[in-house]
Amino acid sequence: MVEICASAFDRPLREAVNAPKTAAEKLLVRLGERSYPILFGGDGIEEVQGAVADLAKVGRRVAVVTDGHVVSSQGAVIKKMVGEAPTFVVEPGERSKSLEQVGLVLDFLAGERFDRTSVLIAMGGGVIGDLAGFAAAIYLRGIDYIQVPTTLLAMVDSSVGGKTGVNLTAGKNLVGSFHQPRGVFIAPEFLRTLPAREFAAGTAEILKCGLLADAALFDRLAREPLSLASADLSSVIRRCCEIKAQIVEEDERELKADGGRALLNLGHTFGHAIEQATAYRAYLHGEAVAVGLAGAARLSKKLGLIPGDAVATIENALSAHGLPTRLSAPLGMGELGQAMARDKKARVGALRFVILRSIGEAAVRADVPPAVVLEVWAELGAV
Repeated sequence: MVEICASAFDRPLREAVNAPKTAAEKLLVRLGERSYPILFGGDGIEEVQGAVADLAKVGRRVAVVTDGHVVSSQGAVIKKMVGEAPTFVVEPGERSKSLEQVGLVLDFLAGERFDRTSVLIAMGGGVIGDLAGFAAAIYLRGIDYIQVPTTLLAMVDSSVGGKTGVNLTAGKNLVGSFHQPRGVFIAPEFLRTLPAREFAAGTAEILKCGLLADAALFDRLAREPLSLASADLSSVIRRCCEIKAQIVEEDERELKADGGRALLNLGHTFGHAIEQATAYRAYLHGEAVAVGLAGAARLSKKLGLIPGDAVATIENALSAHGLPTRLSAPLGMGELGQAMARDKKARVGALRFVILRSIGEAAVRADVPPAVVLEVWAELGAV
């Protein structure tokens, strides 16, 4: 096993990883001195309790950032995990990913007199992970943090890889930092209180993983929609983490021009534009990504890369998981185009799209004619 750097925090994490577990219950993201384990299984309580207790033994304090939904549904679990640790609760939803909110988190940490040995625990969905991770990245120029994702989307995507950040009025995730967590604790038990709509939103990122890197995974999802009752739910979550970990290991900071980590944005160029144009109110992130995946599939067909029956297969799989494949209400192409132009993948003013060469293989293209993009938007319901 690759050795993780020997800070006081790494010791309890290594002890947790080396506890008597099966090989299927742990996964190491290999990034040199920034390597960290993803721990799977159970209800997560024992693992987080152990890490918090061992941190306390070496004098390291912890605090929690979470949201109101998690507190109302999992308050007793939080108490078991972290005891009386200071907890900062934000309003649920994408609108909490703001500079104003991260400032409040920083004030909270300073008010609790947290120092550079302190550890922040992000307990919630993708918004909480991004917000708390960014606060950890910039407080005292960087403190350690742990991800404890409580939504399906966060488990399979946002809790892994170290992208943190907040939104601006101009666009999504335009302010942020690469700041890897020191560990990720994934417990599918958290999903038992997740609303059905949130679970469905998480499946969008799972379908994305299959589309970009694992045709067999996508085929499994196309044959039978994933649900909380699926016997293979845990293994599907793990497979998505494996895919993302491999991509992140090869391109941690999204520097490759021909793909790399940018591939994880399949469906997101369209999806982020939809979120911004609706002020993050009409769609959950996964729902916007689902429409974006339909858009990416249609764009790939127009570029002569995949056949029409592949587009139908993709859209049927999305629909079977309770996800949209069209805009629920018309949006203006001008507004969507402006939002898309601010996409982070743009280089020298040119948009780059993640497209499908086939189901299970994706690529980045920078030579997409604007007229073709407008045709796709029209098919998705834009006006």
